[in-house]
Amino acid sequence: MTALDPLAGRRIGIPESRQLDLFADMLERRGATVARCPLVDIRAAPDPAPVRAWVDDIATHGLDAMIWLTGEGVRRLRSFTADDPPGDRERFWRALGAARTITRGPKPVRELKADGIDTDLPAATPTTAGVIAALSDIDLAGHRVGVQLYGTDPNTPLMEALAEHGATAIPVAPYVYADQAENAAVETFIRAIVAGELDAVAFTSSPQVRRLFKVAGRGQRSRQLTEALQDRCVAAVGPLVADALCAHEVRVDLMPESSYFMKPLVRLLSAYFAERAPGAQI
Repeated sequence: MTALDPLAGRRIGIPESRQLDLFADMLERRGATVARCPLVDIRAAPDPAPVRAWVDDIATHGLDAMIWLTGEGVRRLRSFTADDPPGDRERFWRALGAARTITRGPKPVRELKADGIDTDLPAATPTTAGVIAALSDIDLAGHRVGVQLYGTDPNTPLMEALAEHGATAIPVAPYVYADQAENAAVETFIRAIVAGELDAVAFTSSPQVRRLFKVAGRGQRSRQLTEALQDRCVAAVGPLVADALCAHEVRVDLMPESSYFMKPLVRLLSAYFAERAPGAQI
């Protein structure tokens, strides 16, 4: 990109962990100055026993349907079973492939393709509510339904919806979100937002939002942070992130309409600042 790129000279805050470098590189190649703050880390479940019990149960008894909420969940289960005896691993993934596959959003769809599993029922919107709506016309009475959880969130609304359908929900939490960044680093990031040192902040996961406001709350700066973000350009990669921000009364200025990935988010940021460049026709 040339120095005339709309992002040239803009200061963009990105609270990210996994794929931090990839996102930062996209922005920096367009001339932006990136302020990084790794707010969360994704790790394997600290106690592998429940995951092992789940894998063995599915391999032995199979499923009627399987709900995948995240691409990370697919990757973690793939990694978890990577060292299993080949026959056991194949039996497990064959059982998953035989089940009706229900997905929330494009990321699990993409990951499952690598394992030869196609989606039978994608949620129209990539949210829990979207998954629940997708289940509304399915007869699940007496069916075994696997659920890959989003971190350790028990997803009570989805569990209740499955119970109302008469299904037996069999959840698994193959990974956890861990607060990795020291509070001091997060507080520095908050100060930069409050001081108006950033032109935009781009969020790519809801745990980032929760962690940011958790640290702000410890210093009794939640209201300051909300007000400062209301004066910045706030970008969200998708509706789940937007909902987390709205819960803190933060207006979301930019969000991809359907493709919830980093590249479309960068394009939106570029278009946003192009409209605000000196001499731009708005």
